[in-house]
Amino acid sequence: MKIDIGITEEDRGKIADGLSRLLADTYTLYLKTHNFHWNVKGPMFQTLHVMFETHYTELALAVDDIAERIRTLGFPAPGTYKQFVELSSIKEDEGVPEARDMIRLLVEGQEACVRTARSIFPICDATNDEPTADLLTQRMQVHEKNAWMLRSLLEG
Repeated sequence: MKIDIGITEEDRGKIADGLSRLLADTYTLYLKTHNFHWNVKGPMFQTLHVMFETHYTELALAVDDIAERIRTLGFPAPGTYKQFVELSSIKEDEGVPEARDMIRLLVEGQEACVRTARSIFPICDATNDEPTADLLTQRMQVHEKNAWMLRSLLEG
């Protein structure tokens, strides 16, 4: 059945493409955060273990919201590791970094998600896609706050 929500199929496709990149970044950051949760050690173990769990739990819920928005726009959501690797701006890390490096890498991942979300706004604004803009705003708020909290652990 044809989708008639006031946004052309071409524009919905552009938005879905951007959201697919955000989905890939979010899922990649989820995996990285979960990996670091399992493997962190050192004097900040308890703090980081709990913080990383909070972050990956939130990311696990976020991927569903992003994928469902892609589906709402009428396009398939990417869902394979191969697709995520191709779409994500966040790269995997080799080995198990030291705790401070984990924090730094997660700050970079959180900020990458913000940049990806921000890059989708022009097409949302042009097409009056407020639901996607709202989702992007929420994601940016979470990622910016997480980046700040992580960054704060490296100061002082």
